[in-house]
Amino acid sequence: MKSPYFTVEHEVFREGVRKFVTEEVAPNADLWERHHMIPREIWQRMGELGYLGINHSEDYGGSEADFFFAVVFLEELARGNMGGFTASVSVQQWMATAHLAKVGSPDLKARFLAPSIEGRAIGALAISEPDAGSDVANVRTRARREGDEYVIDGAKMFITNGYYADFVVVACRTGEEGAAGISLIVVETTRPGFKARKLDKIGWHCSDTAEMSFDGVRVPVSNCIGQENHGFYYLMESFQLERLVGAISAIGAADYCLEFTNKYIRERQAFGRPVARFQTIRHEIADMATELAAARQLVYHTAWLYEQGEVPVLECSMVKLKAAELCNDIIDRCLQCHGGYGYMEEYPIARAYRDTRVGTIAGGTSAIMREIIAKMLLDDTQYGSVYRGGNGNGAAKAAPKDLGTKKADPAKATKPVEREREAAETRSIAGLFARLPERFSRELWSGEDLVFHFNIEGDGGGAFTVRVVDGEVSSDSGLSGAPDCVVDTGATLFLDIEAGRSNPQTAFMSGGLRVSSIPHVLTFMRIFQLG
Repeated sequence: MKSPYFTVEHEVFREGVRKFVTEEVAPNADLWERHHMIPREIWQRMGELGYLGINHSEDYGGSEADFFFAVVFLEELARGNMGGFTASVSVQQWMATAHLAKVGSPDLKARFLAPSIEGRAIGALAISEPDAGSDVANVRTRARREGDEYVIDGAKMFITNGYYADFVVVACRTGEEGAAGISLIVVETTRPGFKARKLDKIGWHCSDTAEMSFDGVRVPVSNCIGQENHGFYYLMESFQLERLVGAISAIGAADYCLEFTNKYIRERQAFGRPVARFQTIRHEIADMATELAAARQLVYHTAWLYEQGEVPVLECSMVKLKAAELCNDIIDRCLQCHGGYGYMEEYPIARAYRDTRVGTIAGGTSAIMREIIAKMLLDDTQYGSVYRGGNGNGAAKAAPKDLGTKKADPAKATKPVEREREAAETRSIAGLFARLPERFSRELWSGEDLVFHFNIEGDGGGAFTVRVVDGEVSSDSGLSGAPDCVVDTGATLFLDIEAGRSNPQTAFMSGGLRVSSIPHVLTFMRIFQLG
């Protein structure tokens, strides 16, 4: 089926990836599955071919290609018929290294990102814990500071690549309870006190999945990715990419299974004719192909949104839900088309059947996807206390419950009329911006000159420029100067955030609050004492 999303260059790339998978991956599937591991040599080979840095910076060996090259790559990986191989490679490129690529220091990128792109180092991302699976805000693994080091204690569970990894990006608690106290820290697996135990699984046999323990593991403070206590927000954005990658992989797996099932039913004879001549089977294939084509277009649209720089939370949740569920359904029906042979290990559908089952669990269960979608559609885009969202570009502290109520100063008590005027001003957009200079904290200002552009849509909104230059604050109507950060939102939502009725991270995740730089927004909140 032709698609407007792919160019000639994408298709040439597809041919190369398909050749690699069919000649260098698929023939080894039985061996790798039997040995429960992916050999180091194939990682290095993928590095040589440029397959592990498709979207990463050229500065560290990547290609900086558009996201549809990643779509092509993920679809073609399915032809190896090893869900574990697809999962391991996906974790390496779009999860373990995602945060390093976005907010890691040059030193961390040189030490971990570059060798990952080259295939010389294997990475893992450790979030889930024995007692906190999807509840990311309440991870218990703790990293306490002792001088220039973190000392890490805790445990992680179900970590892909975790047994053979050279490094692990670990979600640790470095601060207060809840989302505000989580950091991402790189831990080399050779560090004393780190242990990993390989887990046995129903499927994904070639991929190593581990339980990890950290017993007084010491790493330098410089191993923290981005800013300390910002990890939850980095993860919230990266989950969207993880779910999109999972959806693409599911579409690829379903498509490949449908392909070899079609071949099987054409060749398999029953009652003196090919199985493909029976109407029940023919109509089953027609239904599956149609459902897959529809889901594929939703996945491609979401990939396009991601390529445009959006963080499409609703669409990523939808495609993860639909593609994973559909992949399970299609492969189950394809096995049925194989009859008794489908239950035999020598047939590829048997492995596909085992491998695909985890798709509705990994990266967020179908139940969680449904709840995210329902809350965005039915609950005024608010996630509630469980889904306290964030952003992966560099959010800082947890969203304050009250974003704009200026603390009363007894030494500056106002008269009732003045208090009434102040309250009225805080209920208007113009009033809020007019009062910003009064709320500025020089003590919390880092000394960096900043320019913010605000585009507030709706009644009472407008465009505003806020500058912090040499410790002086100005707030003016209209947009002027080159901004360090641009904020787009609606007037009602902006006022609700200011009054504490809406959570800014949740508003970001729902698309109601759009910002070009989360680190600068969190700086804005800090210096104007909004937290």
